[in-house]
Amino acid sequence: MRCPKCSGNMRTYDRNGVHIEQCENCRGIFLDYGELETLARVESQWSQQHYSSPPPPHGGPAWGAPHHGHRGHRDRGFMGMLFSS
Repeated sequence: MRCPKCSGNMRTYDRNGVHIEQCENCRGIFLDYGELETLARVESQWSQQHYSSPPPPHGGPAWGAPHHGHRGHRDRGFMGMLFSS
């Protein structure tokens, strides 16, 4: 399959049962009918599971100090994890 934007090669990824096409050249993401709604529903479910309760307090570093134990995926949310590979 060819990218409709730049004519590059498209690669298909399967993420949680949703087939996502991504251009290897321009990195554009293309979804079939209904896939955006499915991704939004999956992200909503993921957010409810991971953000329903506040994180436990920790004795971490003061404001502005480097925090080496931080797991960056929490800030990116589900969609960031979805397209991380």
